[in-house]
Amino acid sequence: MSVLAIFCIALLSIQIIYLGLFLFAFLQQGKAPVSSPRPVSIIVCAHDEVHNLRELVPILLAQDHPQFEVIIVEDRCNDDTYDFLRAASIQDIRLKAVRVVHTPLHISGKKFALTLGIKAAKYDWVLLTDADCRPVSKHWIARMSAEMDDRAQIVLGFSPYIKSKGVLNAFIRFESFLSGIQFIGFAMLGHPYMGVGRNLAYRRTLFLDNKGFNNHLSVMGGDDDLFVNQYAVGSTTKICIGADALMKSSPKTTWKEYYVQKLRHLSAGKHYKFSDKMILGIFSLTWILNWLIVFPLSFLNPFTEWVLFVFGLRWILLIFLFHEASRKLGEPFEWWKVPFLDFIYTFYYLVIGLVALVSKKVRWKA
Repeated sequence: MSVLAIFCIALLSIQIIYLGLFLFAFLQQGKAPVSSPRPVSIIVCAHDEVHNLRELVPILLAQDHPQFEVIIVEDRCNDDTYDFLRAASIQDIRLKAVRVVHTPLHISGKKFALTLGIKAAKYDWVLLTDADCRPVSKHWIARMSAEMDDRAQIVLGFSPYIKSKGVLNAFIRFESFLSGIQFIGFAMLGHPYMGVGRNLAYRRTLFLDNKGFNNHLSVMGGDDDLFVNQYAVGSTTKICIGADALMKSSPKTTWKEYYVQKLRHLSAGKHYKFSDKMILGIFSLTWILNWLIVFPLSFLNPFTEWVLFVFGLRWILLIFLFHEASRKLGEPFEWWKVPFLDFIYTFYYLVIGLVALVSKKVRWKA
């Protein structure tokens, strides 16, 4: 067998090992949570989001959970958020508003707003989400709370994007599922490295005792994944997945908006622990090389059938992984779209990954 064929099969084998580990993690039978319901402080930071808050706040207050509060951090709003929250908090004492008038220059706005919200919380467990998110069921708090046992410090949830028509929506959902498969899969294997702030819980004491976001105050974004990357430990990090635990989010509707959003997310990844950057970097690099090098060269190689066989095996494994993982996560994904989206993902990651790697400053919005 030629050196080229061996090189191609080696790249494919690395991908197969990663995908196999993720599949192994999601095929494990999860234990039913036995923790008694814990009091929870839900925190939502909002900047000119009154149209979303009018819908979200009643849904949160209608959650089926014995003891919780909802804290809305009004982050320098220019709309009617203040008036809405003042009226709504009179009607329900579980709703609390925290107002941000200005943000210090040395800290990003979202981190400052979150810090004020967490300090205002009266319960030890804080559960985070965004104004444009919606819980799939009225048992969202209860499901997340069930994982908050005495040893737990962090609970990771999954937040898929709402399904609609179009290639952009399909790709956003595909990328979100792939990200979820990675961070939840690794957490299942005892190596948590990130979470998403749309559905994330941790102890207030963990945040305050470690001075919150002090180590990455100036980084745009990273209020969720960098915090988890720094403080999550396998033995004290829990996973909460399933249909009742989902918090759905509204996806971007233009490629430009999505590009800015993902650039911000990937730029925060530069601050991960070195070991996590290596593990994720190898996975992403081999994914890209499989399409840019292995697939084209396989047709020029005398051992084409072997390379294509292994390439096909990777494809089958990826499709099966998406089918099983999405089912376990509680939001089925259309498996027949995976091959096409797999191909698009290569070029998306190649472009945006390189830009994120060299960018020193990123924007919050397009």
